[in-house]
Order: sequence, then structure tokens, then C-alpha cells
Amino acid sequence: MSIKLIIFDFDGTLGDTRRNIVVTMQDVMKELSLPLQDEDVCASTIGLPLKGCYAKMFPQLNADELERCAEVHHRYFAENLKKITPLPFPQVKETLEVQRSQEISLAIASSRTSESLRDLLNRMEMLSYFSCIIGAQDIIHAKPNAEPVLKILDILGFRADETLVVGDMDVDILMGANARTKTCGVTWGNSTREELKEAGADFIIDRMEDLIEITSN
Repeated sequence: MSIKLIIFDFDGTLGDTRRNIVVTMQDVMKELSLPLQDEDVCASTIGLPLKGCYAKMFPQLNADELERCAEVHHRYFAENLKKITPLPFPQVKETLEVQRSQEISLAIASSRTSESLRDLLNRMEMLSYFSCIIGAQDIIHAKPNAEPVLKILDILGFRADETLVVGDMDVDILMGANARTKTCGVTWGNSTREELKEAGADFIIDRMEDLIEITSN
């Protein structure tokens, strides 16, 4: 396997945003008088489109109510960024430097908006590593559909069989599998090793730098 392109998820894979997201979701619940969910329930929705997160936690909400959740979420997330600083996970930048030195192209496919992605990547001083960033508004069909990966392949001109999708959630692994790429699950995010294995990940790693061995072989 010769990997020429790596497509990363962002939240829970590159950026440690779990606390920001959970606190924001709980702020939304308090303002909108929704039943308060604990951290594990909130974190289990990370990776879904934003309205899908609230739909999973509160299936009784209608479309207008979900839209309101999303609006309030964006406001609180921006406010919470001033109090809770998200950081890259350990060895993320160092590993991206190695991948770039190996002439591997890097991209991101996320359920977050591309504006939010670029803002967070800029804050973490990682924006320059990525040749293509696909966010929620750039596609019609979200993860686990293959569309985000297929769009990146089309833009950058790579084939599925020379691409590796890396993420912390089952939807990331399924997205890659649906696009017929190789897939790698990471255990430091919001899923367990068992959940990633059940999703069918080709590789599972416990440290970001372990990715170097996969792409070097």
C-alpha cells in the first residue's frame, strides 16, 4: 500500500475540542430548557452534523427547534473559545511535518463548518498543512456517506486506493470504507478501540506518531 493522501477528521482526531463541544452543548440545553445530558452522551454525537447531534439526543425536536439549537450552539461555542482553548493532540504537528516531508498530501473532512475549521486550525497554527478542507456546507450527504472523501479525491486528483482516512468515530471509518479507501481509527478521541474495530478500521493506533509507520510501509 502506497499512501499519497491522508484525509483526517478534525474533532477528536487532530484537535482536542471535546470539552469545548460538551460545555457548549450543555449551555444550549440550559438556555433552551432541554434535559441536561452528561458528557458521555454529548461526546457520543461528535462527528455528526450539528443538527444531527441534537436530533440524536432529542429525537422529539422538530426541524425549527433543531435549527434553533444550531444557532444557539454557534453563539456559545464562540463565547466558550475565549474561556476554553482547544489544542492539538500530542505529536499531531510533529507527525504532520513528517507526512509532509514524505510528500504525502493532507486534507480534512469534517462535520464542522469550513469557516470554523479554518478558524480553529489557524488558532492551532496548523492551517498551512492542509491542501483541501471540506466542511459541513461543502457537501450534501454527511458522514458516513462517502461524499466528503470522494469530493476531496476529485479536487486533489487522487485515487481511493492511495488514500487513508483517519478518524476517531465509527462514521469516519464507515465514510472511508464507503469510498473504498483504507481506514485508520485513533483511540485518543471519542470512541473505544472496540468500537473502531467493530466499524471495520484497517488500522487502529494509540499515538499520532504511530501513523508514520503505517505510511512508511
